[in-house]
Amino acid sequence: MKNFQLAEPQNLKELMAFLAKADGSVAVLAGGTDLFSLLKDEILNPEVVIDLSRIKELASINQDKAALRIGALTTINDLATHPVIQKNFPGLKQAAQAIGSPQLRNVGTVGGNLCQRPRCWYFRDPLFICRKKGGSRCFAAQGRNKYHALFGGGLCNIVHPSDLAPALISLEARAKIASPAGEKELPLADFFTLPSVSVRKENILQPGEILTEIVLPNPSPRLRSTYYKLTERGSWDFAVVSVAAAAELQGGTLTKAHFVLGGVAPVPWRLPAFEKRIEQGKLTEKAAAAAAAEALKEARPLAENAYKIDLAAVLLTRAALSLAA
Repeated sequence: MKNFQLAEPQNLKELMAFLAKADGSVAVLAGGTDLFSLLKDEILNPEVVIDLSRIKELASINQDKAALRIGALTTINDLATHPVIQKNFPGLKQAAQAIGSPQLRNVGTVGGNLCQRPRCWYFRDPLFICRKKGGSRCFAAQGRNKYHALFGGGLCNIVHPSDLAPALISLEARAKIASPAGEKELPLADFFTLPSVSVRKENILQPGEILTEIVLPNPSPRLRSTYYKLTERGSWDFAVVSVAAAAELQGGTLTKAHFVLGGVAPVPWRLPAFEKRIEQGKLTEKAAAAAAAEALKEARPLAENAYKIDLAAVLLTRAALSLAA
């Protein structure tokens, strides 16, 4: 680990002042569960690390007439155990509970989970200078790639490791971003970027910008949501494939469906074709399986990861039937 300066703002105003005058590379420290490993392996070498732990306004969950507002410093455990989340958003609760271990959930944050870097072993190994680190090739394309992308790869075949991102996107969450120049809000789905847009980054944050809040619209009384995750190990692990699903149930028919896959693409991967097909009348297992198989024809597997297609089909079918039950 290389030396760096540590900044400790006490509130948002001080944070914006630090960001405004920061020279060179800056890293943001929330829970630190991902950042510390990146620093120790010298994958990141920031000149300044900004510790957010003292900014209490970023660690709150508040509800107003339109939405539930989740601060980026909210811990995963506080999210999973919040009474409004447990009552109104079971899919998000399930996704939060699927993250890591109890110890990690007590430290890791919502913002950190959304902004974490990929787990690709070539990216994490300092000896491999891949495209994401300024090199000229993706080593996974012709190398070991059993955990890599089915969709949206090519230049870089990482998968986004977040559990919360698919769940929040399925619920039409929005992201609030702050910088010394002001604030902006956008759909969380637009927060993430494909390698074809920016191979070095996984999201749209620019220097001086920080994710401060997730805005979760208050749900319809008919909203249903769920989250399914398959891992290689029985204990805590990153998803090989996951699916977050949300829809309204009216007269036995699903409407306003949102299905988002995790573990299969560099961004949380939504399946509009699948959503459209399962909204066509009362859903049967045969119809759900056929819709999943059709939607997954767009997958472009690598040498070792075609098995993920079958896993994704099973999870999509289970999630759809769960919402329709």
